[in-house]
Amino acid sequence: MVERLDMTFHALADPTRRGMLATLAQGDKSIGELAQPYAMTLAGASKHVQVLERAGLVTRRRAGRTHRCTLNPAPLAEANQWLQQWAAFWNTRLDGLEALLRDAPAGDAE
Repeated sequence: MVERLDMTFHALADPTRRGMLATLAQGDKSIGELAQPYAMTLAGASKHVQVLERAGLVTRRRAGRTHRCTLNPAPLAEANQWLQQWAAFWNTRLDGLEALLRDAPAGDAE
């Protein structure tokens, strides 16, 4: 799971790939459709899609000469689960700090 998380976060680190995932959330798209908002070549878009594929976030299939991409949200759910563990950790720590600050005697204001 750690390697998959690494690959997921690597894929998500790039704003273009995050944008492509957002586009794919609306439905299957061709490589050309994914490239269009970024004014990039098909080869450039294909490289981004390859990173997304290695992370398991996208599947690609051929439809004639066109490559169609589909979002696979499962790795995002795994990343979210990992992040939620840390959110719980920090919420507990910050709640403890808040209690300490609330219970601390007020300083002398002169």
